[in-house]
Amino acid sequence: MLPIACKQSSVFKRAIDSCIRKFRPCYPGKALPMDKTSGRHMLAVVNSSAERSIFIHKNASPPATIDWGRTRYADAWRRQDELVAQRISGEIGDTLVFTEHEPVFTTGLRAGAETHLVWGAEDLVREGVEVVKSNRGGDITYHGPGQIVGYPIVSLTPRKDLHAYLRLLEQVLINSVGSLGLVASRREGKTGTWIGPRKIAAIGVAVKRWVAYHGFALNVNANLAHFNGIIPCGISAADGGVTSLQAEFGGQVDLAEVKAVLAREFWQLWREFVSRSEPSL
Repeated sequence: MLPIACKQSSVFKRAIDSCIRKFRPCYPGKALPMDKTSGRHMLAVVNSSAERSIFIHKNASPPATIDWGRTRYADAWRRQDELVAQRISGEIGDTLVFTEHEPVFTTGLRAGAETHLVWGAEDLVREGVEVVKSNRGGDITYHGPGQIVGYPIVSLTPRKDLHAYLRLLEQVLINSVGSLGLVASRREGKTGTWIGPRKIAAIGVAVKRWVAYHGFALNVNANLAHFNGIIPCGISAADGGVTSLQAEFGGQVDLAEVKAVLAREFWQLWREFVSRSEPSL
């Protein structure tokens, strides 16, 4: 990346304005970012295979992994929106967020997702489970304590391929579960990660101006009984069930260890994703 500082003369201003108009899809802001120290606008020319375009650069931050701890789904969604806006504007770099939600069923954008809610109002109150309509892709799923939810807030501008990004998330989960000693895989025609016929992780994402958010949910020590309140992801019992690392190992699993593995696998595969035309997933 080659930073070029441009003084604010009329000639440079016209040239910069022309550049912004030409490459508007790569930079969603209304004005060229300014370096606060030098008082000059910063233009970055990118000539690596990972970023195959010219785009406006605002002191790009390094990737970050943060942990929100326990959150309500609606609060986490609002905080995601804030991070998405910051990622679009260039205030932050690519970010991986971890959280555990209070018990909640979330429905995605797939038609008929609400019909896969099995429990009635009394059941939901008794079990302390909320229901939230989300803007992510997919059907209905459960989030709760003991389940690690990962929200990558990342720019797909270097590689605008949402399907490939979903396969990337699946591979992150397959590799992570494998590192912990279990064999996970994909299932033809179904998004997510499986151990045999049992689903151990769900995936659902949304994209705004080529910044992806929402993400994945890995069952570690989750209360699997709460999945009885839905038809998870619209998959019938005859077609498969749900599982967790705790169920597979027969005992509690350290959440901090699993988060460390997930972060390592995500950032390694993410670097490959943005640097290859076709990743080895």
